[in-house]
Amino acid sequence: METDASSYLIRPNYKHKFKAGVAKEYMRDILREELSGVQYNPEEIPTLSRSLADTIKNKLKAAGFERYKLIVQVVMGEQRGEGVKMAARCLWDADTDSYAQEMYVNDSLFCVAAAFGVYYY
Repeated sequence: METDASSYLIRPNYKHKFKAGVAKEYMRDILREELSGVQYNPEEIPTLSRSLADTIKNKLKAAGFERYKLIVQVVMGEQRGEGVKMAARCLWDADTDSYAQEMYVNDSLFCVAAAFGVYYY
């Protein structure tokens, strides 16, 4: 019986490790491209936020972060000069797991995207 040696990896090699800087750059580009000139419309926000999350997740999958579970969260709201506080707690391995976040703001809306990369042992 022959087994794939990579199925027993307990740490990702550097090439395939989740890189927060790369993820942040991808998210920045996607948010700028998709939200430039968009006005806040409460009926469109649920669809738009799901679409952004899927686009970010697919871009991160294509980046080659092998054996990583990717979690993407997108929060959008109307820009009215009010503050918003967000927090996340995770139990993870600090050597292999990481996250990135990016924010986009225009005169009409704000968007906060967070991507979590959790290594699958």
